[in-house]
Amino acid sequence: MMSKRMLVILGHPSTDSFCGALTDTYVRAAKEAGHDVRLLRLDALDFDPVLHEGYNKVQPLEPDLLQAQADITWAEHLTFVYPIWWGGIPALFKGFLDRILLSGFAFKYRKGKAFPDKLLKGRTAHLLVTMDTPPWYYKWIYRMPGLHQMRKTTLEFCGIKPTKTLTFGPILGSKPEQRDVWLEQARLTAAAS
Repeated sequence: MMSKRMLVILGHPSTDSFCGALTDTYVRAAKEAGHDVRLLRLDALDFDPVLHEGYNKVQPLEPDLLQAQADITWAEHLTFVYPIWWGGIPALFKGFLDRILLSGFAFKYRKGKAFPDKLLKGRTAHLLVTMDTPPWYYKWIYRMPGLHQMRKTTLEFCGIKPTKTLTFGPILGSKPEQRDVWLEQARLTAAAS
C-alpha cells in the first residue's frame, strides 16, 4: 500500500464527542499505516463561519482558513468526520465549507459553460458520519440529505471523489460495546486507505 497525504477534518464543534473519538481513532490508524496525516478540528480554528455578503463580495479569509485551503491543496485524500443534525451538517461545518470552497480555489466557471471546472480533482474522500436516527431510517425515509449534500453537491462538485461512507447510529443510547465496534470500523477504514 502506498503512503498518502491525508487531511482529516473534524466537523463536530466539540472534540469531546463520539465524532472526536472516531477522528482520534482514524488519525492514529492512518499514521500507523504509514500515511502522512494532518488534522483540522473546526472548534480550534479562528474564523467567522458566516458568509456575510454571500458570494457577491469577497470576504477576506482568516489565517486559519488560508491554512485549511493549503492543507486541502496538499492532501491526496480527505476524511470528514461529522454528525447529522436536523438531517444535515452542523452550522460550523457548513460555514467552514461556505468560506473555503470558493470560486478560483475549489471550482471555476467559464463563460459559455453551464458547469464549472472542478479544481480539486484527483482527491478522494471518506465520510464518517454519526447520527441519532437509525441509519436505515435516515436512508430510506429521509433519503440521506446530509450525505447527498456532502457527496454530490459539495465534494463531487469540486472534483473530490467520495470512496467510502460509514454511518454510525443511533449514537443516543448506544452502549460502549457498540461504540467499540464503530471505532474498529473507523480504524480498519483508515488502515486500508
